[in-house]
Amino acid sequence: MRQIILYGIVLGGLLLSMQFFRYRLLFMQHAESMYTGVVALVCCAVGIWAGSKVANHWKKKPEGSTEQLVSPHVTPEKALADRNITPREYEVLQLIAQGLSNQEIAERLFLSLNTVKTHTSNVFSKLDVQRRTQAIQKAKELGLLE
Repeated sequence: MRQIILYGIVLGGLLLSMQFFRYRLLFMQHAESMYTGVVALVCCAVGIWAGSKVANHWKKKPEGSTEQLVSPHVTPEKALADRNITPREYEVLQLIAQGLSNQEIAERLFLSLNTVKTHTSNVFSKLDVQRRTQAIQKAKELGLLE
């Protein structure tokens, strides 16, 4: 039994070494085309990544732009409906505009702090902003706030 296992290990090692030298020989004969292929794949991946970054950059509206987002005759109710902002989220947005903290908003509306954070996050998402100041500015541009 011991001889069979030893014989199998030796044959496996020989087979492994033959495969190694076969692939090494194949790689040496075609090294230039393999390197060219690897460089082409890397350049393709970098190009796709850079293209997506540039495309995302051009989609965004510049921060300092004063362009009106909606026509002046749009009512706040219509703007709220267009953005799917609920009445409670609108209340939270108004209190944010007054400068209240999440804790103060929670106390005023009799909500938990987590609920206020959820409403704030939803408002930010629906207005496509990252910060409170951006939310207030965008809401004013949309005619949601005075």
